[in-house]
Amino acid sequence: MTTIVFATNNQHKIDEVSQMLDNQFNIKTLSEIGCYEDIPETQSTIEGNALQKARYIHQKFGINCFAEDTGLEVHALGGEPGVLSARYAGEHGNAEKNMLKLLSNLENKTDRSAQFKTVVALILDDTEYLFEGLCKGNIRLEKSGNGGFGYDPIFEPIGYTQTFGELSADIKNTISHRAKAIGLLKVFLKK
Repeated sequence: MTTIVFATNNQHKIDEVSQMLDNQFNIKTLSEIGCYEDIPETQSTIEGNALQKARYIHQKFGINCFAEDTGLEVHALGGEPGVLSARYAGEHGNAEKNMLKLLSNLENKTDRSAQFKTVVALILDDTEYLFEGLCKGNIRLEKSGNGGFGYDPIFEPIGYTQTFGELSADIKNTISHRAKAIGLLKVFLKK
């Protein structure tokens, strides 16, 4: 079984990605390799942040790894929050404040179209690869559902009448931006 490090300390992402990869790969977390520091995310693009995180782990530990970065891009806000999605309201990872700020910024906007974008950066045998997944949808007027994490309770994917916060993990892990990017990674790793 192939062992690869997933460069994140986010347990939600680890659980979600492990399920998407059908446990066909031995996924190691940062703590399992002795990495406890915050990995820099200082790039201006989602792709840049994914690569920065993967390069940081690869250079420091010399191991095959992958990292991902995800952003919510809202059309009426010129692509915001985008690369700043996790810290849109200032404090990193405060989903409640991020959602409230986004909903406030969308007041009086009729176009509520948005997309989640995930980029996975893989470094395998010193070669870099990128895999991108998109999920288009709309931002609800208010939160609905307690599942998922981040902006999930306000994002309704196209073709569904429920938010990511209401959909089952099985459905979400089939249609989401992260599922699409990880699906491409999985196909690549099986070759």
